[in-house]
Amino acid sequence: MNTISVKPSEIDIRRARDRFHTEISWLDSWHSFSFSNHYDPANTHHGLLLVSNDDTVKAGTGFRTHPHEDMEIVTWVLDGELEHKDSEGNRGILYPGLAQRMSAGTGIRHSEMNPRSDQDVHFIQMWVVPDTRRITPGYQQLDVNGQLAKGGLVPVASGKGDNSAISIHQKGAVLWAGRLQLGETVSVPDNAYVHLYVAKGSVQLEQAGRLNAGDAVRLTAAGARKLTAEGATGSEVLIWESDETMVF
Repeated sequence: MNTISVKPSEIDIRRARDRFHTEISWLDSWHSFSFSNHYDPANTHHGLLLVSNDDTVKAGTGFRTHPHEDMEIVTWVLDGELEHKDSEGNRGILYPGLAQRMSAGTGIRHSEMNPRSDQDVHFIQMWVVPDTRRITPGYQQLDVNGQLAKGGLVPVASGKGDNSAISIHQKGAVLWAGRLQLGETVSVPDNAYVHLYVAKGSVQLEQAGRLNAGDAVRLTAAGARKLTAEGATGSEVLIWESDETMVF
């Protein structure tokens, strides 16, 4: 797997209904990119973002212990609670506004279960390729609700060493989160590759139009476009920016 520099400028809108879909007894999952049994060679990643899954897990169920290697995995809960346990001894209950990262490195096994008996859990799980392979597995989490409440975009995960909530082992990528109030406007990061995902509510993106929950836009060298929240109760967005992209 290698990386290359930016392609010509492009705005690629991906609607919620066009994503890959997995539905089984305990899981309802929508995949922004090729994942598991769903494969499209033209839809494998954007920038350094390899996986962006919008998952709803029923009460008392979840992903039982399974392995990962050489991946930076960031999980962001929208509603409910998710319990994390891994083979390195890390444990935690994830909830909305808690940023979490697991570095799989040389190999880690973990489970992600819904500990509640009365509520489903809805979360976004995102995978970014690391810039260094075979690192020691690691884990980090931090509550960022205070920063989110101030408005604007908050750097949730970063490999650039800036003032982010959690670090990732990928110096070319940053994840921003925003809980935007009705009418609030922010600037989408200006980078080679930007992936904007509307997790809740709706927004207007400059020169792209209205985006609803589950919609995404893949921006390539598109500049710092204005993003305005339209949802009556606000909107929640997740934005990855990458300096480069992968070549398989």
